[in-house]
Amino acid sequence: MTEHRKGRLLLVDDDPSLRRLMTIRLEGVGHTVASVESADRALEVLGEFGAECVITDLRMDGMDGLDLLQRLSINHPNVPVIVITAHGTIPDAVSATQAGALDFLAKPVDKETLLARVDQALAQGGMPARDWDSIWQARIVTRSPMMRERLAEARMVAETDSSILITGESGTGKEVMARVMHEASPRAEHSFVALNCGAMPEQLLESELFGHEKGAFTDAKSAQPGLFRSAEGGTIFLDEIGDMPIALQVKLLRVLQEREVRPVGGRHSIPVDVRVISATHRNLDEAIAEGAFREDLYYRLAVVSLALPSLAQRPEDIAPLVRHFLDRLARRAGQRPKVYAPDAMERLTAYTWPGNIRQLSNVVEHNVALTRGPVIGRAAVDKALAQHGDPDASTSSIRPLAQARDEFVHDYLVQLLRITEGNVARSARLAQRNRTEFYKLLNRHAIDPAQFKH
Repeated sequence: MTEHRKGRLLLVDDDPSLRRLMTIRLEGVGHTVASVESADRALEVLGEFGAECVITDLRMDGMDGLDLLQRLSINHPNVPVIVITAHGTIPDAVSATQAGALDFLAKPVDKETLLARVDQALAQGGMPARDWDSIWQARIVTRSPMMRERLAEARMVAETDSSILITGESGTGKEVMARVMHEASPRAEHSFVALNCGAMPEQLLESELFGHEKGAFTDAKSAQPGLFRSAEGGTIFLDEIGDMPIALQVKLLRVLQEREVRPVGGRHSIPVDVRVISATHRNLDEAIAEGAFREDLYYRLAVVSLALPSLAQRPEDIAPLVRHFLDRLARRAGQRPKVYAPDAMERLTAYTWPGNIRQLSNVVEHNVALTRGPVIGRAAVDKALAQHGDPDASTSSIRPLAQARDEFVHDYLVQLLRITEGNVARSARLAQRNRTEFYKLLNRHAIDPAQFKH
């Protein structure tokens, strides 16, 4: 019996009986199938479902299969598409192929032919989705369609040996993404070595990267292999590559071209087998124009480019990330996780997070450390944001006058009822209001005097 690779398939057809038949066939060999009746519905569920292959009818009411193909080629270019139609004409096949279809099959489709074409489509997508999901979900928290698209791109290139440049603002998780791609690559059993290229002077950076011989410089009391050789067979991650001194860029370019390194003070070059993933928050096109970054090095590093969105571009991830950080801190301390009050969580989700995930993590840790009880309030969030450089955070806790007045009246009425043990007549006299007016105040603020009677 043929062993079929299992995957997540999105089936699009306006014929319910055909959808049922094809779903039975596909699920019968272990695939997970989401079946929808229209192209519009397919676009709605594609990202959330995480389809590895789309199988679509060509002729449908509303948006047809060709229109769906064109949309997918723009928004989900890494998802292979198989077109099935009862109108198996050559012009249809040509149109579907030009629109980006991987394959074109005429109805009725032979079961084994369909399964074989699905196997081919899944093979183009890299490692099986279940394996990929287990890798990235161990490190990345997201439900953002934009981030899911980046993960789909990462999955495609993880199994290749191409150099990858990850761009994005500071704190967006570039090193985390690099680790995920390493762990999903054939090099996963070997080392992942990371270095921040902007964190040390040029001579020390060269030694860290390429190694040095004993006596190569004043403090070189013994020979060191360098990070390229330490990462042999694995991956080296060069963070903030845009900050690398221009003279060292020339030497790095030579390493990438020749696949060998020469230690500082050494006479001979040593072959290395290393995959290079680099990252930067800088605009390298501008750096190249200014002469601060070599164009030839850029093309060596950016065989594939991956742009990570800022946290402001994926606001739906803020709440899940907050819960993730709270759980992680609780596990470290051996305690139950704290929670945010609703208005505190609203403040977190409404904030723009210029420092991205790193800043959010710091604020959550700050809040947990300085909150004694189980619930973190809005004031604690405002204070933490103020200390993290938000000029508006210190004043954001000032409430509108009407809200402040209502809160004062509510608390005042509660205090009176506590003193009088729920006696409305006595409370009204203390407030110097008649009983009818006092009852109106209680109703307006949803206070029941009976709760205060003993």
